Amino acid sequence: MSEAVRTHSVAEFPVRDVSGIVRELMVVFGTSLLSFIMEVDSRSLQRWSGGQGIRYESEKRVRDLHTVFTLLRQKEEPATIRAWFMGMNPQLDDASPAEAIRDGSARDVMAAARAYLNAA
Repeated sequence: MSEAVRTHSVAEFPVRDVSGIVRELMVVFGTSLLSFIMEVDSRSLQRWSGGQGIRYESEKRVRDLHTVFTLLRQKEEPATIRAWFMGMNPQLDDASPAEAIRDGSARDVMAAARAYLNAA
């Protein structure tokens, strides 16, 4: 028997402004780690948090990072998530999730996050 697929309206999932996401990620990851992941300096993060000057590639990386963070936040505290992003991960060929996000492997990081949550 097949399950019914529920559709969602856009109103159920409002798109957050990227500046608010950057501010949240700065609190969780700190400026140094977030700068590393985004490959920018802290001044760029400050501009982005004020709603200025973010390019498409950077906004995508911010949103990808936030998506993985939000998934992990369902079961873990921010300090644990920060440590998880910094540590070597065997599912990412021993790269850290922070390095993998920086290098454009957000899908692999999401898969590693799901595996982490399923193992917990």
